[in-house]
Amino acid sequence: MKEILLDTSAYSALFRGNDQVKEILQEVVEVALNPVILGELQSGFSSGHFEDKNRQLLKDFMLTPRVRVYPVDLETSERYASIWAYLRGEGTPIPTNDLWIAASAMQHGLTVLTADMHFLKVPQVLTRIIE
Repeated sequence: MKEILLDTSAYSALFRGNDQVKEILQEVVEVALNPVILGELQSGFSSGHFEDKNRQLLKDFMLTPRVRVYPVDLETSERYASIWAYLRGEGTPIPTNDLWIAASAMQHGLTVLTADMHFLKVPQVLTRIIE
């Protein structure tokens, strides 16, 4: 696994001191984020007690040379539709934001690093679950 898409849950675990996430991040060449993940993080910061500190930590994290923000674009939306149709057919929906995250991972060939088991319902996407 050279590149991972760091889901919101994994980012949060990292900054809570999760050693497993730290070890995984040391092994990868690139850590990817996308606007959906950034929006989830910033929404969480807005409702938390340490908003300024958390925003600064994110800003510093994003300045790390191995961190890259992938855009959500037309191709992402096509992947979203494909995953949505598959999950609907299977009767196994997942949260909308996670559909976008999965679509981004599928588009760019990234493994999703997450604590959310429902990503395992998306066979089109490689997923690594953290504890």
